[in-house]
Amino acid sequence: MSKDLRIIYMGTPDFAVPSLEILVENGWNVVGVVTAPDKPRGRGQKLIPSPVKEAALKHNIPVLQPTNLKSPEFIEELKGYHADIQVVVAFRMLPEVVWSMPPQGTFNLHASLLPNYRGAAPINWAIINGEKETGVTTFFLKHEIDTGSIIFQEKEPILPEDNIGSLYEKLMKKGARLVLKTIEEVANGQVSTTNQDESKAIHHAPKIFKETCEVNWSENAENIHNLVRGLSPYPAAWTTLQDKICKIYETEIIGDLNGKDVGAYETDNKTYLHFQTGKGGLSIKELQIQGKKRMPIEDFLRGHKL
Repeated sequence: MSKDLRIIYMGTPDFAVPSLEILVENGWNVVGVVTAPDKPRGRGQKLIPSPVKEAALKHNIPVLQPTNLKSPEFIEELKGYHADIQVVVAFRMLPEVVWSMPPQGTFNLHASLLPNYRGAAPINWAIINGEKETGVTTFFLKHEIDTGSIIFQEKEPILPEDNIGSLYEKLMKKGARLVLKTIEEVANGQVSTTNQDESKAIHHAPKIFKETCEVNWSENAENIHNLVRGLSPYPAAWTTLQDKICKIYETEIIGDLNGKDVGAYETDNKTYLHFQTGKGGLSIKELQIQGKKRMPIEDFLRGHKL
């Protein structure tokens, strides 16, 4: 197997770092990295590079940071790298002039078992919807987002104790190994693909907004519990408590509360805070009230009487 394949890697957040690292560590020829422009952060609005840019610079890989992926200057610069293939992990939508450029095509890593959970937040929505299984997929890009021919898929169970934080970590590592496997197949000239099966019902995974995260207490306890898991630790499900925004990080399903209306709570102001849902009760185990830090319920109640 020749490792001379010229690879352009495209990605931005920490999810995309292990896939870049595994290619470099295994001796693959990553000739350039395309990532988002540095963003101003914090009080001083200091420009902060993306996690992928930091990883690329560590390995002395040239970095391109276009603000416009269709700009003639960027297109010419990208052509100058003479890539054989492009690898995309957690990056923005590419114009055809970019994804069709390399002779071996452009493949993407997606954190779901496509065609299920196409969209921006596949890991969140798999948990929110109470799925017991998800996975990672590599596929060649084409016009419509997340619809290209599948190269490889690998499954990952969703455990009852998983939240977005733990599942994200597992899929990030599994995805990196799948990217390596895919590159090896491409280099061997043995890559084969299958079309996505759209005959079954397909869930979508749209971007998560603040209103997505608000708890609707008329839902049943299991659905709210899964919402909390699918948004913890970030961006976090929320409700209002004593007219303040309260983020909820961990819950446990319990029985109905006696005589309580939907959305009402009961507490001993020492060890527990229980909410009545549309069906069943929900015990809050960890939360963060506006203006305070995140804490277990016992610590919260010790300093905050309800």
